[in-house]
Amino acid sequence: MNILVIGLGSMGKRRIRLLKNSFGINSISGVDMQEARREFAITAYKIKTYSTIDEAVLDNKFDAAFVCTAPLTHFEIINKCLDSGVNVFSEINLVSDGYEALLKKAKENNMKLFLSSTPLYRKEIQYITKRVKENKQPLNYIYHAGQYLPDWHPWESYKDFFIGDKRTNGCRELFAIELPWIVNAFGGIESFSAVKSKNTDLEIDYCDNYIVTMTHKSGHKGVLCFDVVSRKAVRRLEIYGETLHINWGGTPETLFDFDLETASDRKINTCESVDQNAGYSDNIIENMYADEIADFIKYIQEDSLPLYSFEKDLMILNIIDEIES
Repeated sequence: MNILVIGLGSMGKRRIRLLKNSFGINSISGVDMQEARREFAITAYKIKTYSTIDEAVLDNKFDAAFVCTAPLTHFEIINKCLDSGVNVFSEINLVSDGYEALLKKAKENNMKLFLSSTPLYRKEIQYITKRVKENKQPLNYIYHAGQYLPDWHPWESYKDFFIGDKRTNGCRELFAIELPWIVNAFGGIESFSAVKSKNTDLEIDYCDNYIVTMTHKSGHKGVLCFDVVSRKAVRRLEIYGETLHINWGGTPETLFDFDLETASDRKINTCESVDQNAGYSDNIIENMYADEIADFIKYIQEDSLPLYSFEKDLMILNIIDEIES
């Protein structure tokens, strides 16, 4: 496969590493307006780089493009890729700008549109989802996910990162990351109520913490505490009911399923080995990113349905809009 990676920041570099190391794909080109990023990619990954997409597609015929730029740039970039006859893997969008037009163009051009929702590929979450769906009685859950905004990318200012923008803010990204798997596991959302505020002195014009109660159509209920306030990076989940009790601390080593017969927690091992990237919190592992890329390649080559889609994302983004408003 001949791959174009658009955006050579942290996520673009992650995708290049995985394409090379996990899939043996070396025919990769990169696009970025920043010369320093292009030079780094040339040296570190031995790839050809361009300053614009137009230059890249004029010089090559690509099978797929990975769009790894800031979310508000995605529509224009994806649209250009589809016009150039290139299948698209898009990182999280956070806004639904042009979804209908992109879906229509992809269908007309017989191109594949794939939208990232990496937690759906996480082994612990897949185990949790299976156990929840096996359970026949209503469950409750409490889920806290948060990290202090300046610590997300400590190598750059949050003011220069899309999470500092109100339309693509950090809390919105947490909802967009977590809600797809929560809805997949517990069912569609029937109703919710939200409490939000700004608890920090961060220079942002949006609420930095949310507490949301969810009622699902399945009868399950939950509380979500999402924030960019927590000085410790937190992902902590508890699910409980008459016949099920699960605790997860956000890492492969912290998943426990309560054994009713022995009345003790049973540690669940879901990964034979864990690949982690230095510089990120220990609750972010590389395995799920590789599994997601594998699903994208399979989608292109075999037309198999991916776990997530632009259509599903539109529903999730509409819910987030309601929570924020």
